[in-house]
Amino acid sequence: MTISGSPGADAGRAPREAGIAREAREWITADDGRRLALSVWAPADGAADEDGAPMPRAVIQLVHGMGEHTARYGAFARCAVEAGYAVVADDHRGHGLTMASPDESGHTADADGAERILADLAQTRGWIGRAFPGLPVILMGHSWGSILARVLAPRLGAGPGADPAAAIAGLILVGTTGSAGILAAIGPAVTRALCLARGPRRRERILDALVLGPYSKPFSPGRTRYDWLSRDEAVVDAFVADPLCGFDYTTAFYRDLVDLVRAASSRAVFNATPAGLPILLLSGAQDPVGAMGKGPRWVGRRYARAGACPLGLRLYPGARHEALNETNRDEVMGDILDWIARVV
Repeated sequence: MTISGSPGADAGRAPREAGIAREAREWITADDGRRLALSVWAPADGAADEDGAPMPRAVIQLVHGMGEHTARYGAFARCAVEAGYAVVADDHRGHGLTMASPDESGHTADADGAERILADLAQTRGWIGRAFPGLPVILMGHSWGSILARVLAPRLGAGPGADPAAAIAGLILVGTTGSAGILAAIGPAVTRALCLARGPRRRERILDALVLGPYSKPFSPGRTRYDWLSRDEAVVDAFVADPLCGFDYTTAFYRDLVDLVRAASSRAVFNATPAGLPILLLSGAQDPVGAMGKGPRWVGRRYARAGACPLGLRLYPGARHEALNETNRDEVMGDILDWIARVV
């Protein structure tokens, strides 16, 4: 598989006319009136694979991480389209083109931000059902997006008893984290106290330092603050130069992040995840967000105890946080597309 889009030999049937795809920007309106930007990559209308079967044959709902946006996933999305899938991704509140103004960067909502974003993702799933009726949907989240996906999956449901307009056929978690740890112990009280005392939109550098600062330590001295993202210096430099990446976050964002991590790590969420839902975890073995592999292993064990099956785990030696932007990204993309081909 190459980053330009040619799928691996086992990534499903090849399209008859490789490279013919459409990319679009769509907008949906949330219940509170917020306009949400969607990026859509799909095979061209009328496209078929080499056996004449229509494409796409499934849709990947991609959930991006914090401090980034959907356009960073274009290379993966084009590979997925070449393999016969559509990709739909929203720019979350406080991110990407969903921001109405720059001062909204890194801010979810003054109140109930976690639930608002989860509702946005559920609404995006509804849009997918209308745009691509009857197709199976794979929910795929990276980093913060993987936390959102872990909480969202039980709500969407899967299997014969689920609402077909909302259900998912598989769950992919890339660069996820493990148990909430100290964040769960002190995070709720600290972030809520700061929101009350100084306002939900204030940007507290101390929170940035506490949450993100430790990720750089394994790679110090480093070229940049973001060397922990990838071994590929060009990827890191592009992230640093991108005005829609790497901004500071508001106190309300950290409040919502704490709530989501606590929920995603809870027994209730693991037990509520539909039995039989195929789950794939992928991470760099040198990803500090996942405690160098400990986090994804912990998540995998918790899903296994809850009865999740089939369950797959891949740790890539030497790779850091953004597996899809690593020096071995072709391998990672191939593994994802091969897995989806088996699931759907």
